[in-house]
Amino acid sequence: MYIQSKRVWLGGRFLAATLKIEDDKIAEVLPYGEGDDALDYGEKRIVPGFIDIHTHGAYGFDVNSADREGLRMWAHRLPAEGVTTFLPTLAADHKPVMLEALRAIAAERCEQGAGEGANILGAHMEGPYIDDRYPGAQPLDAIVEPSVEEFDEYCAVDDGLVRVMTLAPERDEGFALTRRACARGVVITMGHTAATLEQVQMAAANGAKSVTHTYNAMTPFTHRANGVVGAALTNDDLYAEVICDCHHSTPEALALLMQAKGPHRTVMITDSVMCKGFEPGTRFNFVNKEIVIEDDGCPHLVHGGNLAGSTLKMNDALRNLVERAGVPFAAAINACTANPAALLGESSRLGSLAAGHDADIVVLKDDYTVCATYCKGILSKEWE
Repeated sequence: MYIQSKRVWLGGRFLAATLKIEDDKIAEVLPYGEGDDALDYGEKRIVPGFIDIHTHGAYGFDVNSADREGLRMWAHRLPAEGVTTFLPTLAADHKPVMLEALRAIAAERCEQGAGEGANILGAHMEGPYIDDRYPGAQPLDAIVEPSVEEFDEYCAVDDGLVRVMTLAPERDEGFALTRRACARGVVITMGHTAATLEQVQMAAANGAKSVTHTYNAMTPFTHRANGVVGAALTNDDLYAEVICDCHHSTPEALALLMQAKGPHRTVMITDSVMCKGFEPGTRFNFVNKEIVIEDDGCPHLVHGGNLAGSTLKMNDALRNLVERAGVPFAAAINACTANPAALLGESSRLGSLAAGHDADIVVLKDDYTVCATYCKGILSKEWE
């Protein structure tokens, strides 16, 4: 099969090109017009599939529920926003709940066939090893001290299932869990944390690689105490997740982060929760807390009013970065493709359009509407 456009994202720019797809891979990248009976998308933009490494659910489904049917439904709906790969993300919860959720993700990942929705790459555990001074919407009674033994129990559910873990580095005594996670190939990202800049720098030196939803649920930057935000802005080796809904952070804050990190160290996330896809006024129970979608379109805690995740879609996040924050398209598209792939160690097959890579492909209109999504070479659906 061949697909082509006069604007295919190759090498940091749009070029007229044809992609030859065989099985689940991009077999060749050819000049525009080559290939028999190529499906021509004209002036529409062809870009790599989006990778969301931090997302708790949508459309009434919550990852902690361990509902495999809900997880499957969600995976099938994600391509509508351009997502071809994702990490279902657990919120902090009691160990039996988290183990059951991991088992559900593992079973669904094992049985998922090529093209059956967005690819479940693994799981992101956002807790339970976080700081109760910055819990966000996470339940205080589920927060526990870091434990290497307990972490190994979570990892034992299925080999390679846990790909990312959020923890508070100041709670990780001697950075023992950070080093253990790195040895197992798990990315440690720092969030829901009261750490100082110095503690973050030490954690990074011991293997931590990223900061979770930068600006939110962490010590802020001031001119005398630079906090986790200061470390995220100034440590060139750290990746920085960011929720690009312009509610969790202003467009100016998004622009500042992108300027500080450059084009290769930001990772766009949705941090979406189960109420995504519903209208304002809708209420849900999220990790035993009642949340409601308010008039701003965002979920908030009913008691306290704090933001509780988002209802963001990845194509809308890309639009926000470019059109509202003024971020160059090259940096913005990297944040949802090449950068998360690099953070996860998957650059050899994900995050760019190149021969030998998975045929995860998104076709975008100029207004960022998704026209078509290919998951491992199979057309998920076309939207007009």
